Amino acid sequence: MITYYDDRSVRVTSEAIRVGGRSYPLRGLARIWHRRGRRSWRSLAGRGALGAGILGPIIAAIVGIVVAVRLDASLSATVVLVAAACLVGLAAGPVADLLLEQLDRSYARGTHDLEIWADYGGRPVLLLHTRDALRFGQIYRALQRAVERGQPARTT
Repeated sequence: MITYYDDRSVRVTSEAIRVGGRSYPLRGLARIWHRRGRRSWRSLAGRGALGAGILGPIIAAIVGIVVAVRLDASLSATVVLVAAACLVGLAAGPVADLLLEQLDRSYARGTHDLEIWADYGGRPVLLLHTRDALRFGQIYRALQRAVERGQPARTT
């Protein structure tokens, strides 16, 4: 038996796919297909918030510099305000690194519901439902490899 994919809830082997507590022998799968469901607006809103978080310190620094220059204050007060605004802008570097990492992970997770279906025993069965695009791709490809090596089930 060859294992093509294995995590805490899904296991794809040369003999079967196990999802949750259910096991489906590959010999019993007549056709396998995938479906992309509705978009998660919550994920998109999260990406927008991350983008705003990256730009926030930079915009705050620009506004601080403009206010410091337009303010009719002494030279030393203007220099202090400009320096403080620049420090706020410099804080964008480490913050941007953390937020860009989170943004990258959000793209790996995806924004759509993703499903793997199969005809099993003459009727369609939902094998997997996830929003994690990276994991979905790994499982679907593992299932394709297992089917290609073992039997004539058709994946679409």
